[in-house]
Amino acid sequence: MSDLQTNIARAEAHLARFRDTGVLNRIGGADRPALSGATFDNHSPVDEGFLCSVARSDATDIDAAADAAHDAFPGWRDITGTERKKILHRIADAIEARAEEIAFAECLDTGQALRFMQKAALRGAENFRFFADRAPGARDGQSLPSPTLMNVTTRVPIGPVGVITPWNTPFMLSTWKIAPALAAGCTVVHKPAEFSPITARILVEIAEEAGLPPGVWNLVNGFGEDAGRALTEHPKIKAIAFVGESKTGSMIMKQGADTLKRVHFELGGKNPVVVFDDADLDRALDAAIFMIYSLNGERCTSSSRLLLHSTIADDFLARLKARVENIRVGHPLDPQTEIGPLIHKTHFDKVTSYFDIAKQDGAQIACGGNRVGDTGWFVAPTLFTGATQDMRIANEEIFGPVLTTLTFDTEDEALEMANAVEYGLTGYVWTNDLTRALRFTNRLEAGMIWVNSENVRHLPTPFGGVKASGIGRDGGDWSFEFYMEQKHIGLATGQHHIPQLGA
Repeated sequence: MSDLQTNIARAEAHLARFRDTGVLNRIGGADRPALSGATFDNHSPVDEGFLCSVARSDATDIDAAADAAHDAFPGWRDITGTERKKILHRIADAIEARAEEIAFAECLDTGQALRFMQKAALRGAENFRFFADRAPGARDGQSLPSPTLMNVTTRVPIGPVGVITPWNTPFMLSTWKIAPALAAGCTVVHKPAEFSPITARILVEIAEEAGLPPGVWNLVNGFGEDAGRALTEHPKIKAIAFVGESKTGSMIMKQGADTLKRVHFELGGKNPVVVFDDADLDRALDAAIFMIYSLNGERCTSSSRLLLHSTIADDFLARLKARVENIRVGHPLDPQTEIGPLIHKTHFDKVTSYFDIAKQDGAQIACGGNRVGDTGWFVAPTLFTGATQDMRIANEEIFGPVLTTLTFDTEDEALEMANAVEYGLTGYVWTNDLTRALRFTNRLEAGMIWVNSENVRHLPTPFGGVKASGIGRDGGDWSFEFYMEQKHIGLATGQHHIPQLGA
């Protein structure tokens, strides 16, 4: 058997149980179908093959999950940070032990290539370890003495929280949101994306088998308009952490307004990679290709706009085109595959619609711009050239393996183009001029910027965007700022003067 055939057989063995039982909700430590009995079918983007049925939940299921999280909160809040640390480390150990199952499930459920999903479980385990180690100090505050008071601060967990995760790299992003919530002492109701429900189920099983008390983490499957809306409106849910489209983030903010819901949004991006003529062009080429064509281009931090200094544009584009045409598209479980299928027909239709839009607006398709094969939602890696900033392909988030290239003559022109979109998640700048790098990054409108590098995630650093790309920051202590409330306590150090009224 080939490596692909072997991997398919092993993946089928891992997923067989879900074909038999479906993906059920997990509420208060118990498996539950949707109370209405409704389900929906989950299909693989590889060939539209049936994977499993999934509970289609509504407001009644969210009620049950919110009640379970509410009831479990006092006990989880009040155990020591050291005990939470132990449990979270056991979850990380179990994630690593089931890394193959998680990777294969992600491949068949999302279409992501195995070469990237092999690391998904390990990154998820790393997220749990990182926040586990910070759990004992999560409540730590400051001593701020004044002449008459000893002022101290502390933090307390906000309460039950809702976590809504997307379908691109769903396992890793679930751990990135849920691990700090648990470390802070919050309880969780998790609604994963309907297109990729399997690894969320595996993850909650892992957590409870590792000793997480029932009700601390509840899983409810369903669609945004049903389960998602009920979660964002629920009065017992104190905060919503959401990763997804900017328009959906706006809807969630409106839905949570009546209950004064705290929100944390990681939203869309149309991120520029700016290459100046003094850059290391070989490394810039590698980074630009990796950051748009890896993970099928379905990543919020992708470098989807390439801004090239006009003096090096022709040679850079020629080398870029040759590399893009050589990218391997194929079955996600084939170790040689670099790009797999897009997640779903709905998303496939959206991405491929931009091929006609590009031509109508006057851009050229230098390579790609077509479907690959007749089965599954495979798209050839695509390169748009001859674009200008007023075109839709230069402003709208396509969220696929599609790169739009533009050229500039001056630093000011490059900055104006980079900032011209409604998004501001990441930016990538390639130059060996230190003063230029400092000037440019200071004025670039983005929450995260890398100079002479692709996106290299460092867990203690803040992760998040500006403008339509989000609200709030993840990572390090910034995660605890969201999941916890600050508390101030002032203790009088003597008998200071208190004004007397009516004495």
